[in-house]
Amino acid sequence: MDYLAVIVTAAVGFAIGALWYGIFARPWVAASGVPTDEKGAPRDGANPVTWASAYLCILLVAGMMRHVFNMSAVVSVNDGVVAGLGIGLFFIAPWVALNILFAQRPKVLILIDGGYAAIACAIMGGVLMLF
Repeated sequence: MDYLAVIVTAAVGFAIGALWYGIFARPWVAASGVPTDEKGAPRDGANPVTWASAYLCILLVAGMMRHVFNMSAVVSVNDGVVAGLGIGLFFIAPWVALNILFAQRPKVLILIDGGYAAIACAIMGGVLMLF
């Protein structure tokens, strides 16, 4: 496995998450019900353990995507984008939706969190294939 490709791809996925949740911060906070501080930001949002754990989760996804791509006929950047979109849209997003539905959280979270999974995995798939 190309470790550098996986590490860089995870960093890209992490950055996309920062941008995505920066854009959708207000509706996500309102729908998720996380405790907030006086500024309306998640109370424990600056916790470095949370950030490190989030990167580790994305690193695991990037590593498995690389493995799946190597085992499949994914050979171009376009193939990587399509395969990544499929992983995000048809594997990760439905699982996220399942958790949100059973937690009885607002359905807008499915769009926000599932949308991030789909978009980030598509871009990560393309990045993986650049290596």
